[in-house]
Amino acid sequence: MDRTIPLMKTFVKDLQPNQIARSNFLVQNKDVRQKKSGEPFLSLTIGDKSGDIDAKMWDNVADVVDLFGVGDFVRVKGVMSLYNGRPQFTIHSLERIDERDVHLPDFFAASARDPEEMFAELKGIVDAMQDPHLKALLLAFFNDPSIRERYKKAPAAKQIHHAFLGGLIEHVLSLCTLAKTVGPHYPVVNLDLLLTGIILHDIGKIEELTYERSLGYSDVGQLLGHIAIGVRFLHDKLREVPDFPAGLAVLVEHMILSHHGKLEFGSPKVPMFPEALLLSYLDDLDSKMECMRAQLERDDRTEGSFSAYNYAMERTFLKKDLFLDGPRIVEEAPPEAVPVESSGRSNPVAVKRPNAPSTRRTESSFPSNSLFGDKLLGALGDES
Repeated sequence: MDRTIPLMKTFVKDLQPNQIARSNFLVQNKDVRQKKSGEPFLSLTIGDKSGDIDAKMWDNVADVVDLFGVGDFVRVKGVMSLYNGRPQFTIHSLERIDERDVHLPDFFAASARDPEEMFAELKGIVDAMQDPHLKALLLAFFNDPSIRERYKKAPAAKQIHHAFLGGLIEHVLSLCTLAKTVGPHYPVVNLDLLLTGIILHDIGKIEELTYERSLGYSDVGQLLGHIAIGVRFLHDKLREVPDFPAGLAVLVEHMILSHHGKLEFGSPKVPMFPEALLLSYLDDLDSKMECMRAQLERDDRTEGSFSAYNYAMERTFLKKDLFLDGPRIVEEAPPEAVPVESSGRSNPVAVKRPNAPSTRRTESSFPSNSLFGDKLLGALGDES
């Protein structure tokens, strides 16, 4: 590879339909599949910090299939099109490139907030807690460098929500803000317990997910999942907190186990006390709002007022601003004045003729600026 020839980076979000693009991407997923003819084709997910896109390579697959894998950088030439309303990139040529040939920050989506700043905010929340046992437990977690550093960097998910570096702590801080707003509304809620559950509910994701290159699942993550891993972390740290009340430990454990809310959503138990229930609802709310926000932000290439179908939430999303803007309105001149006979008036006043066309119409209502258009408008006016 000639490193003296720079390539202008085109981000996924900037790909335009039916335009040839040449750029570097990170391979996030790779499958070798078969056409009906029996020949192989590549089904890939490629991406950068702006998002990812489904990609297909139909021809000359044998020449490149063994040259790269998931987590490698590739230089591709191809064209993006909309397939069933969703962007798909057809690759014409592909070559693996060394990471020294790319600008790494271009490829890893990260929180807009500084991770150290976010951690300082989280530490302030812990320091403000009144319950000494819960505070000591959280400090046992965050005084552990291996946990603290991964907690700052981990995503909250692989795809669905907060799927970027720093996504976990950003999600947790969002939940803390919601908890401090909603929790005091319910006198039955112990705010310190609720905040502890929020801070620890996804702690297992620091080990469930991999995030050094592309986002994925570790072997342990595949085998156990973040809920089981989180409970294991909890048991380890409880040993470092002398005289931690046994009953309180069970409540914290239950919050981790039940935070998905329903058995069919992966929780071994459903929430059985107020703080656990509120945690599950706030977690669901924040994850869904972020899921919707992220798709609407990147889904600006599908036509019409609705996004592509979101499989996680089983619906399309309305592009609200586009919907509210509607078609552009063209103002017409006001109707001509016609006299109104009245014993008390001698001056004519302008009134709308009973069957006159509306004075507001969209640009596409009639032809304009043409002989035909002028005749048509004149005919419509005569009908009144």
